[in-house]
Amino acid sequence: MRRCESEHMNDKDHLIIFDTTLRDGEQSPGASMTREEKVRIAKALEKLRVDVIEAGFPIASPGDFAAVKAVAASVKDSTVCGLARALDGDIDRAGEALAGANSARIHTFIATSPIHMEKKLRMSPDEVVVQAVRAVQRARRYTDNVEFSPEDAGRSETDFLCRVLEAVIEAGAQTVNIPDTVGYNVPYQFGDLIRTLIERVPNSDKAVFSVHCHNDLGLATANSLAAVRNGARQVECTVNGLGERAGNASLEEVVMAVRTRQDHFDCDTRLDTTQIVPCSRLVSGITGFAVQPNKAVVGANAFAHEAGIHQDGVLKHRETYEIMRAQDVGWTDNRMVLGKHSGRNAFRSRLQDLGVTFASEEELNAAFSRFKDLADKKHEVFDEDLQTLVTEASLEATNERVKLISLRVCSETGETPKANLTLALDGEEKPGISIGGGPVDATFKAIETIVDSGAVLKLYSVNAITSGTDAQGEVTVRLEKGGRIVNGQGADTDIVIASAKAYINACNKILQPRERAHPQTGDV
Repeated sequence: MRRCESEHMNDKDHLIIFDTTLRDGEQSPGASMTREEKVRIAKALEKLRVDVIEAGFPIASPGDFAAVKAVAASVKDSTVCGLARALDGDIDRAGEALAGANSARIHTFIATSPIHMEKKLRMSPDEVVVQAVRAVQRARRYTDNVEFSPEDAGRSETDFLCRVLEAVIEAGAQTVNIPDTVGYNVPYQFGDLIRTLIERVPNSDKAVFSVHCHNDLGLATANSLAAVRNGARQVECTVNGLGERAGNASLEEVVMAVRTRQDHFDCDTRLDTTQIVPCSRLVSGITGFAVQPNKAVVGANAFAHEAGIHQDGVLKHRETYEIMRAQDVGWTDNRMVLGKHSGRNAFRSRLQDLGVTFASEEELNAAFSRFKDLADKKHEVFDEDLQTLVTEASLEATNERVKLISLRVCSETGETPKANLTLALDGEEKPGISIGGGPVDATFKAIETIVDSGAVLKLYSVNAITSGTDAQGEVTVRLEKGGRIVNGQGADTDIVIASAKAYINACNKILQPRERAHPQTGDV
């Protein structure tokens, strides 16, 4: 096992955190990210001190290739990884995308369960072993840091898994990842599988054993921790548990469970856990996937106490009801609150504290101007407002076919709501008017009279960014057209305007040429 050099680890094994928010997390319907958004999240993950960042699936499309290449060029302290099927073209494309990385890894995979080999691959077990070995050998042309995953390992035969793993380790795989691809396993069973593989594979000491668990039965974190208890020393996870179907093991849950229960784990991570909450908020803002209030570690209620008995206990001694310190994961009450009298330096400094930097003075000035507009609408501007402001500015910068110029909505008791608006469509201002069942419904219908997107509304969600009646409302809109699903986000102190911004943001994505395919050409 790898040992940690850091003093705070106290000779415990190093548990490697492999974050796949930018790859598997992006496979959540509607969670696709632009290249710039991926780089922003990657830099936040680097600040969190994540060991490995899986940036994407380079073969999926030119857009995904460009995003992985951009992340590889931007990140210096974390290893950047690209996913590739066990195919020459996939591996070569990943190697090309990662060429500029300070530290690169290629992650290649092929299915090993009977159902996948027979129904999907139509390959014999012998053919799968040959293909797996060949893929690892080809990946080593680009980097010695090669990871191999037997897809659907959770439903694979143990004897065959041992055979495949021995062969790929012999071929040079430094990490072997055991994925519970469909979230089928339960903790005691999955832990036993990891221990059995480590014991039975003759050359298991030459590779790090990793796990990648999906949350279909709500057991992804539990299965990951069971694996760690049985010898796994890398966990693949995502911020906020984002991911395909029900999601993946949650980074914040895995990291804080291991850190909090050091009496049960003989390993620890090297993460700066104070960056967990800022990273969670950034991912939520960019993807439009709100964090549920009762979500462990990063939910708004994670450290809130309403019951009188709990409040009394915490006031007397925090550990009566809190097993972690809120400050240790990035929650703090000592925030600098900005207002309309705050200057540019205070604005820049606070955003730097939140992990946001600007490429030029022009970008800073544009963001500062938006901040001043917001400060005129509400008395205090909080961290959450600033992060939303920057995210919204990024959205507008990359989606400019449709812009909101003006909006007037009439809604009163006994009358049918009516929306009257003006949009800029490809630079030309056009008016739209419609009635609806409510002010938001009328607004959306008025937008469609101009845009005519042909999309179906699948989700409309509203969250208050901060407390108070002057809080910004953050709206997420999900649209579907021809099997393509996109999310749109918008924020404003006026919830109808926020809704219009979100719908227009989603329409812009629907109207854009499809730069990249959905990354689900394969999964681990």
